[in-house]
Order: sequence, then structure tokens, then C-alpha cells
Amino acid sequence: MNIFILYGNDEFAITRRLKDFESDFADPTTAGMNTARFESRSMSDEEFNNALNAMPFLASKRLVILSNPSSKYNNPAARKKFEVYISKAPDSVKLVMHELIEPKEAEKHWLIKWAAKNDSLVKTQAFMLPKQRDMAGWIVNEVKKQDGKIEPPAAAKLAEMVGVDTRQAGMEISKLLAYVNWARPVQGSDVEAVCIVTSQQSVFDFVDALSQGNGKVAQRLLHRLLENEEAFSLWGMVVRQFRLILQAREILDGRGNKDDVARALGVHPFVAEKTTGQAGRFSIESLESIYRKLLGIDEMVKTSQITLDLALDTLIVELTK
Repeated sequence: MNIFILYGNDEFAITRRLKDFESDFADPTTAGMNTARFESRSMSDEEFNNALNAMPFLASKRLVILSNPSSKYNNPAARKKFEVYISKAPDSVKLVMHELIEPKEAEKHWLIKWAAKNDSLVKTQAFMLPKQRDMAGWIVNEVKKQDGKIEPPAAAKLAEMVGVDTRQAGMEISKLLAYVNWARPVQGSDVEAVCIVTSQQSVFDFVDALSQGNGKVAQRLLHRLLENEEAFSLWGMVVRQFRLILQAREILDGRGNKDDVARALGVHPFVAEKTTGQAGRFSIESLESIYRKLLGIDEMVKTSQITLDLALDTLIVELTK
């Protein structure tokens, strides 16, 4: 079985599973020469074909990772042609495709339906975000995976702060374990001292400055954040906040309020209140445009067309000009 499909709405879990595939090579020195990564929207069919059919170099198989196939194969004819093509992939390649799919869309998704009909060729793995009620348990398990311990009240407190954002939770757990130096269980006071309230409040202030067109303040807040946060961690927080604002705007347009936002998005009431206030300053059209910009920047960063620091500065200029 050489074709794998990873899907769901838990991007953190999907990313971790992809790293497992990348670590399968017996010799790390040849892993890079035997791995090809593609973003569907920006690849050519010729590039993809060459990667699938290239011979492995000092390894038993090559690894080809394909992101978001639906963005390129977006009509029945193209999808059918793609399905036939990948089903004939040579034994010398391991093809791993991954796509963000909401739970309610999974069963009817074209790629999942194709996999179900070809289960001798394809293995699927679903990675769905936990429910808010299960998040404390998820945190306890993640702390164990990171070789640490956490007290149940501390796990519950962190779950309140991060909602169901597993990526943010994973980053906060790493910071917490470093804070206690893996020498003792994480306590509630550690969560209050270390975790996202300070960084998240700064992200709220950053987004407030953007919404008000205040580029100078946004620049100052950005560089202050970069002094304390790793760039990719900060980028994830900014993208997450705009995603929450967009979802909150849709809830408000449907006559909802901040309590509805908290329930629907599975976030702490503090986060829901701030996000609801920010959503009121944007139209749904402007938020959709901003989110498209963020996706475009994310793709450019991942394909090394721009550095993340420069991308964040560019975002400020575009949104406050």
C-alpha cells in the first residue's frame, strides 16, 4: 500500500503525522534527496509526474507529499483523471496526500469516497479536533507525549485558554515543560505565569491596530511580539485570530452574540468577548479578503518565496495603507 490520505480539521495532528512519514528513512542524510513536497495550487502536472516516477536514491522508496489536492483538481473530469493517474503510481514511491476537511464533509468528499472504493491501494487516516469537553484529556496525553506531567486542574485551565486549538495547545505545553524544566508536574500557577494570555492579548492589540488602520502601532506591536515569540508561532496565532473573527462575524450576521461565539467556536469567554468585538469592526467581505491574503502569504512562505518576518510586515502595509 503506497498511497496515504490524511484528512480532518486538526492541522496540528496532520503535521505531526507527516513528520512521521519523513522520519521513516533509515538514512537521514538521503531523506532530503528522496522527498518531494507539493502544494497543489502551485505545482505543474509535469513536476508532479517527474517526482512520482523518479527512482529512489540509496533508499527503497521515495516520498511525495501533496497538499490540498482539491484546490487543483476541482471538477469531476480533472478528479477522475487524477484518480486514475495516482492509482498507477509505481511501487518505488510512497504518495502521501493531506487535506483539511470538516467532519460533516468527510464522508461525501471526493477523495475519501475514491479511497473507500480502492482500499487495497489507499489507506486513510482521519484527524479531527477534539470537543471542548475532551480538551483537558487531550492536553494530559500531549504532555505525556512531550515527556512531562501536568496536574488535572492545570490541564483544565489551559483547555479554557486555548479552546480546541491543538496547535496552540501543543506550543503552550512545550513552553510550560521548559518552564518547569521537566522536573515536576505543571501546576495551575505555571499556566497563569507562562501561557497565552499575555501573548494572546498582544495579538488582540495587534489585530485592533490593523482594524483601525494604525500601521505604526501594528508595527511596534509586531516587533515586540517577535522578541518573545518564534515567528511561526506568532503567525499561527494571527491566522487563528482572523479565522475566529471571520467565524464570529458569520455568527453575528446570523443574530448571534458573544455567548454563541464561545459555544460555537469552543473558545474561552475572554477570547470570545475580544473576538466578537473585533468582528464588529469588519465586514464579512473584508474578512474574506484578508483571509485569502493570509492563505496566499502562507503558501509563499512555505514555498520559500518570502520570509515570514517580511510577510508579516507586508501584511501590515497592505491592511493599513
